[in-house]
Amino acid sequence: MGELIWLAEAQMRKIGLYSPLSYGIPRVDDRWIVSAIIYLIKHGLMWPDGPKANGAHKTIYNRFIRWSRLGVFNRIFV
Repeated sequence: MGELIWLAEAQMRKIGLYSPLSYGIPRVDDRWIVSAIIYLIKHGLMWPDGPKANGAHKTIYNRFIRWSRLGVFNRIFV
């Protein structure tokens, strides 16, 4: 992911305290998803306009919407 920002392991451990538990099918790596969300928001990009290295924009969007509705980002930024 060359120019893309990856969260450090220490940062992800702190954020991981607020992420909901995974049920059923194992979900895509949280560190990758949160890093992609931050990158897209920081650069003001629409979900499909992100770098191809981010992967499937639908996965990133779905996680962002789901976690937003659950208040995960509100708890992280408090």
